[in-house]
Amino acid sequence: MKLRILLLVLAMTGAPAVLAKKPAPTLSDTQVRAVLISESIRSYPGNCPCPYNTASNGSSCGRRSAYSRGGGYSPLCYPKDVTTEMITDYRRGAH
Repeated sequence: MKLRILLLVLAMTGAPAVLAKKPAPTLSDTQVRAVLISESIRSYPGNCPCPYNTASNGSSCGRRSAYSRGGGYSPLCYPKDVTTEMITDYRRGAH
């Protein structure tokens, strides 16, 4: 019983240090671009957001991708698609 109480006290006194949030690491622009591209691709409801993705039949999406077609979805597929403003917004937490 004394051991349980001791363990409980130790857990309670050490918990704040363990639960304290550490500052989020600063990501480089390249890393932020990769995150934004990944989020964009994940949010696309179909199988072919980008030309380099694979369709459900195993073929390359190519020109059938949402990226290659006009109108509708415009997923971010390449680093050049991510603007400096998007990176700034991401860092501000507006993603």
